[in-house]
Amino acid sequence: MRVISGIYKGRRFDIPRNFKARPTTDFAKENLFNILANRLDFEEGRVQALDLFAGTGSISLELLSRGCGQVVSVEKDRDHYAFICQVMRELKAENWLPVRGDVFKFVRSTNRRFDFIFADPPYELEHLETLPDLVLEHGLLAPGGLLVLEHGKKNHFEAHPCFQEHRVYGSVNFSFFQSEQGG
Repeated sequence: MRVISGIYKGRRFDIPRNFKARPTTDFAKENLFNILANRLDFEEGRVQALDLFAGTGSISLELLSRGCGQVVSVEKDRDHYAFICQVMRELKAENWLPVRGDVFKFVRSTNRRFDFIFADPPYELEHLETLPDLVLEHGLLAPGGLLVLEHGKKNHFEAHPCFQEHRVYGSVNFSFFQSEQGG
């Protein structure tokens, strides 16, 4: 796993071979962060980010490297969570909060709001199509906040009222949603 930009640029972390996670490709990650750079001001340290289905923590790490104020990473798998904690300790990243738990329970129980939420569930996850509504209905996005959902090619969200755009990078699909400004 390689960090593309920011204070940890060029750092590499070896992911254990037995991991089941499917990390976002460097190509897709780089293109995603090029888009985000025009939408979010990471460098001021004000962006509060949430990484759902954090896997290896690759997206969380990139967010931290670029200056996010705090990143919360939710991961259910014990080994993946332990890896995220190991990387966090190695970097001494005090603004990284790993949470071991079920994403759906976390979304329903947290009272925090985030400026940016990234969700990368398993592409075959049952009820994947409900994630945008779940996040929005539970008020996790701050007013004007941005949700990016990574998914496979069979999912389509264009009809969703908060949908903004869809981008494809190889087999990786990103759908962008924005909360209403006033909420």
